[in-house]
Amino acid sequence: MILKYSFSILIVLICLVSCQEKEPLPKPKAQLRLEYVLGNDKKVETSNFEFLYNDNAFIDKKKDNSFVISYPDMKGAIFISYKKVDNNLSKLITDAERLSYEHAVKADGIHPQVFSNLEKKVHGVLFEVVGNAASQSQFFVTDSTKHFLTGSLYFYTKPNYDSIYPAAAYLKEDIGKIMESLKWKN
Repeated sequence: MILKYSFSILIVLICLVSCQEKEPLPKPKAQLRLEYVLGNDKKVETSNFEFLYNDNAFIDKKKDNSFVISYPDMKGAIFISYKKVDNNLSKLITDAERLSYEHAVKADGIHPQVFSNLEKKVHGVLFEVVGNAASQSQFFVTDSTKHFLTGSLYFYTKPNYDSIYPAAAYLKEDIGKIMESLKWKN
């Protein structure tokens, strides 16, 4: 009999406690922790230039003047294209800038970062695109007299900046390595 009353009291207490309305609490902010393996430097060489890239990537040469550096683990790629300067430097720069700013429609912002290495005669701009744009980074480099190289970072997925940000930041570092290690030939 005591057990029956104890059980009844326990049920009533559980019902009373569970029926109270609780104020909803927001979930704490968190970010997905993705870690990418740091690769070793590997050299790619053409008749016009050479540079170092991450050996975790694969190069698919289209011609001597253009190729794709693929990162299958991140489902992304850097598209590289080379052109000779022939009294058309201002047009090449304008075209490269126009391609970068075409992403402004979807982007929350575009942040240009000027790059210059006087010793190697490599000058250019890296455009970091913030937001749900198709490309998160674009760049161009030139020696201002003979050579002009452009590059664009794309992911093989629908743009969602929050999701691809860790991979975009990692590959932005690889683009920096390409720009810093670039050497012109001729």
